[in-house]
Amino acid sequence: MPTTLPTDLSLDALRLLVLVADHGSISAAARAEQISQPSASNRIKQLERRLGLELLDRRSRGAELTEHGRMVTGWARAVVEAAGVLVTGARALAAENEGDVAIAASQTVAEYLVPIWLARFRALDPDARVRLRVANSRDVIAALRGREIDLGFVEGPTVPTDLVRRRVGADRLLLVVAPGHPLTRRRRPVGAEELAQLRLASREAGSGTRDALGWALGRELEPGVELDSNAAVKVVVASGAYPAVISELAVAAELRDGRLVSVPVTGVDLTRTLHVIWRRGWRPPAAIDDFLAVALGRR
Repeated sequence: MPTTLPTDLSLDALRLLVLVADHGSISAAARAEQISQPSASNRIKQLERRLGLELLDRRSRGAELTEHGRMVTGWARAVVEAAGVLVTGARALAAENEGDVAIAASQTVAEYLVPIWLARFRALDPDARVRLRVANSRDVIAALRGREIDLGFVEGPTVPTDLVRRRVGADRLLLVVAPGHPLTRRRRPVGAEELAQLRLASREAGSGTRDALGWALGRELEPGVELDSNAAVKVVVASGAYPAVISELAVAAELRDGRLVSVPVTGVDLTRTLHVIWRRGWRPPAAIDDFLAVALGRR
């Protein structure tokens, strides 16, 4: 029997629940949120009604979380943090030509890593503004060379010698198909030569994912269909029409819930390094240096 979940949960109520857990009482959480204690109590009661759970043991001193309350608070904390990342990333996209830090990132890095860095950077420099451009690796390099941005983030295997690069992370490419695809019934992994012959759903020429696969196989690829986003590739693969080689970061959710299936590959190294790049001889101002430190894991 399907379960109907509340769709009107308040982010403010979830944030307040986290503050109650952190500060130990509703009154302290209300002060942190700059609202009255009755308003805070009402907000928590409404959350309990919507969830159908008792979250606080009001018979104890302060506001002790029930067993259910502790579990819900953990989930609420993840939601609140994710909402902060979303807002920070959206503001960076909306900054247009204004910003103390101008960056461009290839799609996988922009979707899965940059929002986390933006949230951390905001804690360091709350007044600094970031302008984010999303492009493929080739266009990120062109924007950097054209002095349109301060820092670039790329997935491609090669970087021109006039640019400096530093490692910011690692990723690997996976061969993925829809459930029930003939490749899921194989008893042996797909070899390098067979992989090169597959008609794949692929990102456009110049994307880091496509360049990394071509580099690993030692040849240019002839895709079955060419698409300009990871989302479009995943839709085509889920339809059963084509397999694809795509970033593990991009398909983690689909693999977890079974919408896509990973097919083992042998004889080719599909790991790749993600890099931040900048112009050789360039010295970053303070705000940009802070963002760079965050991306490099130094802050």
